[in-house]
Amino acid sequence: MGGGGPDPKHGVFLGGWGNLGSPTQKGIITYALSANRQKPLGGAGHAAIFNTWRRSRNQILYVVPPFVIAYLAMDWATQRNEYLNSKAGRAEFGDAE
Repeated sequence: MGGGGPDPKHGVFLGGWGNLGSPTQKGIITYALSANRQKPLGGAGHAAIFNTWRRSRNQILYVVPPFVIAYLAMDWATQRNEYLNSKAGRAEFGDAE
């Protein structure tokens, strides 16, 4: 099971970890280059643009309406304040507010 002793099922010695009893292979040479070393930023720009668009598209109805409502409320409040502090606003609502 782990190494070093007989296999309980078959009674055959498999060897320790890393040495399972087979002869070592000779004449096989492999070279590898990590995927991170080949193109570290391969497709990052393309993925960033389209992934951002996809994620933003799904959230637009949650974000835009509150901002529109807040903008309209702020615009109304600014116009109302400017009117109340103008000559006509003071004449109309001088003692009321």
